[in-house]
Amino acid sequence: MVFQLLQLNDEKPASNLYTVIMKKYKQKPVTRKKRKVLLIVLAVAAALIAVGGVYLRQRWYGGKTAQDIPAEYNAAAAENASLEKPRAVSSTDPANMGFSAKLMVDGSEVPAYTREQAVSFPDGDSYTGMEGIVTFRGNNYRDSASFGTPAVTERKLSDTFWTAETGSLPKGDLTQSKGSDEWSGSGWTGQPLIVKWDEQTKQVMNLYPEKKQKESLVEVIYATMDGNVYFLDLADGTPTRDKLSIGLPFKGAGALDPRGYPILYVGAGDSLPSSAGEAGQARVFIYSLIDFTKLYEFGANDPFSPREFHAFDSSALVDEQTDTLFYPGENAVLYTMKLNTRYDPQTGALSIAPSDEAKWTYSTNRTSEEAYWWGMEDSASIWKNYMYVCDNAGDMMCIDLNTMQLVWAQDILDDANASPIFEEDAQGNRFLYVAPSLHWQQDAKTHTGRVFIYKLNAMTGEVIWKKPYEVHTEEGISGGVQATAVLGRGEIADLLIVPVARTPYKRTGRLVALDRATGEERWAFEMDTYAWSSPVAVYAEDGSAYIVQCDGSGGNVHLLDAKDGTLLDTLHVGDTNIEASPAVFGNTIVVGTRGKEIVGITIS
Repeated sequence: MVFQLLQLNDEKPASNLYTVIMKKYKQKPVTRKKRKVLLIVLAVAAALIAVGGVYLRQRWYGGKTAQDIPAEYNAAAAENASLEKPRAVSSTDPANMGFSAKLMVDGSEVPAYTREQAVSFPDGDSYTGMEGIVTFRGNNYRDSASFGTPAVTERKLSDTFWTAETGSLPKGDLTQSKGSDEWSGSGWTGQPLIVKWDEQTKQVMNLYPEKKQKESLVEVIYATMDGNVYFLDLADGTPTRDKLSIGLPFKGAGALDPRGYPILYVGAGDSLPSSAGEAGQARVFIYSLIDFTKLYEFGANDPFSPREFHAFDSSALVDEQTDTLFYPGENAVLYTMKLNTRYDPQTGALSIAPSDEAKWTYSTNRTSEEAYWWGMEDSASIWKNYMYVCDNAGDMMCIDLNTMQLVWAQDILDDANASPIFEEDAQGNRFLYVAPSLHWQQDAKTHTGRVFIYKLNAMTGEVIWKKPYEVHTEEGISGGVQATAVLGRGEIADLLIVPVARTPYKRTGRLVALDRATGEERWAFEMDTYAWSSPVAVYAEDGSAYIVQCDGSGGNVHLLDAKDGTLLDTLHVGDTNIEASPAVFGNTIVVGTRGKEIVGITIS
């Protein structure tokens, strides 16, 4: 009744509600006593409405969390950042967290291991000679998801954009209780691969004839959660060849071989329901992009894993010199193998014969099936022969890949899904940047808590600075940091840019630029809907830098000035969720949505 009266009141403010009631219902004046009772009833009703509104707002948005919390800085932690090789110090000794590990080589457990051919990765910019984005965040340092230096004059996003349709698959038995019952479109991390193949390779692949003839062809390769890998022309989104149908949901980016060989490495992010049987179990696939021959697979229901749940969201890295693959799994197993690749670019003959299959797994004094899960969901960064990778339990680890031994471990407190970024500065100092989501550290009543963005000494694992943020979280839809940060170059070489989800309210977020030296905020972009999608830095031919940031449920793509965070343009691509991370080739942004579409957007 009171709500109806409030809706009828289109003539006068609520303070005159009594008069409105009299007018609408044409009642004669009432006695003073009845009038007093009516006013009391109205006052109580108004109070209940106000309280209800506050309650509903609190349920939807949550209370505002604390902002502008100073970074904690420890200059002494940077003193050994130029060591010749990593080593643990007292605070990063793996024994502090009760680490134990197991090794298996070619199917047998062994007490120790030394790789026959020692690996040593190049620096990130030298990871591949291919034109494009061949793995998540571009290379083994995980520091770039854009290729080229486009002309940017209008600083706008084109209103017209191409789209390509994708689909969905049902969730597995262990994930059906979290959110919807299906994996749709492109999810987290969901970055596309984009490549301009050399002419010889292009001619031996199963491309459509008209695409083989196109000299300027740039191919988008997108593994999505409907179980397919799509191949699209960057220019207009039309198919370049048939899709590769595998039948398992792919949440991660996949990876191409950095040597230019037409090989795709891609891991499933979940299993199908148990009714699908063994074929529906998550695993890693290696496919030939000559003719879609499956070259190898591994990881399905691995008994070496301590964890029941198996998934492979990580994006692979390959050492070119030793022909060796490295692939961490969310089943807590690090897989490595010599591929023994043979490829004839003239005929297209391609084969692999994996050997020296060495794998490593671990436990700590807090990992379990119920909390602080095992497993590596992020994509590892590698410097020389040292892998840096986080896990679901908040363990930031440094592993010697030539001996498969854990060197140091740093406790970053919570579930880390964002990939660590490796930096080597001009003085030879080496650092890592990483941040977790909020899961294990949340307050049980308020579902809020504090997460930190970290700068670590990559040689010792010590914390140089950590910047705190208070955030909200929800089961299966975490707040904190899910995205991998931008490590700025050029005019933004002093910035680390990262979105923080569910702050200061449940539904909102902030894209923050931190001073790489101190961890303090230099600018912040307030987002109406929070982001899991990783930002991308685009560096124009005139030296200016831009940030592309997709939001969550808003279906928006934002273009910002990277120096000061000024919003330059926003493009709405649909009423959908964008949790996948874009990649940029030239002036074209490509990203998939949960709304079962891939979109290609031009920066002008």
